[in-house]
Amino acid sequence: MPRAIAIALLGGTLVPPLALPTAAIAAEAQSLVEALRTVAGSRPGVRPTFAKGQCVRGTYAPAADVGQVTRSISFTRPWPVVGRFSVGGGNPSVPDTTRTVLRGFSIKLLSDGGETHLLFENAPVHFARTLDQMLAFLQVRVPGPDGKPNPEAIAAFAKANPETARQAAFVAGRPLPGSYAGLVYWGVHTFTGINSDGRAVPFKFKIVPRAGEIVVSDEEAKGKAAQFLADALREQLSKGPATFDVVALLAEPGDDLGSDITQRWTNEDDRKAVTLGSIAVTGIEPNETCDQGIFDPGQLADGIDAPKDEIFAARRTAYGISFGLRTP
Repeated sequence: MPRAIAIALLGGTLVPPLALPTAAIAAEAQSLVEALRTVAGSRPGVRPTFAKGQCVRGTYAPAADVGQVTRSISFTRPWPVVGRFSVGGGNPSVPDTTRTVLRGFSIKLLSDGGETHLLFENAPVHFARTLDQMLAFLQVRVPGPDGKPNPEAIAAFAKANPETARQAAFVAGRPLPGSYAGLVYWGVHTFTGINSDGRAVPFKFKIVPRAGEIVVSDEEAKGKAAQFLADALREQLSKGPATFDVVALLAEPGDDLGSDITQRWTNEDDRKAVTLGSIAVTGIEPNETCDQGIFDPGQLADGIDAPKDEIFAARRTAYGISFGLRTP
């Protein structure tokens, strides 16, 4: 195994640091992190969002058609993978039976010579259209003197900003996830692949479990432990890898390529898609491996261009800020 990969698997330090942000982006990102931490209760050493999770390891294997979308070394060759499944929110003890929070899947494709980090969640849209709206969404949820947010203020904000309810409505309308390995995950931003012919190909990521979706009924949920997702994952992996297809949903003429990530593309799930490859989660990794660094959404190997929307730019900066605040 190349030295760079071995170090990265141990949570090492060969990943280049984040590019210096503009003053405006840095200020916005700082405000977002502060708001997230306040809403989450400012727990020392804890992520302000997706605080609960399980680090895993695995492998990536490219598919035959990957070159139609990208020439990236991360996707056109097989590599080790470090990943993290997670539950949304800033409470590391949130019960897995909580229906109203997101589930996440972050990965690092440990391609020697240029890593790619990607963040996915089990909803195809974000909860805010702009940075200002995202910050206002969080600030209205800051607890008052009684330790609780003002439900009337939240309702008023949602009425004035209906697009901010789309993500929550999608999650609430789905059955309770029964397994980290039985969920469809999306990347809500539009990336641009540079394919083997040098052509730009706008697309969105979709991660599809080969085992199909695994859900739990409301009645079954009553008997589930608060940590059942990690327990179920360990049981599944004891029988063999949990495999996902990495799919590129291709943009069509007229699609919004980033100005509003609270909306899906028309017929998004029925349009042309290209399978880039597959991820096989093969084992549980100590959480320290994931906690010693960040999944940097701006870390992309040549052949995948970053999304152009302002929320993506702030998110990649915010991850660095957040890591600094939770690290002793």
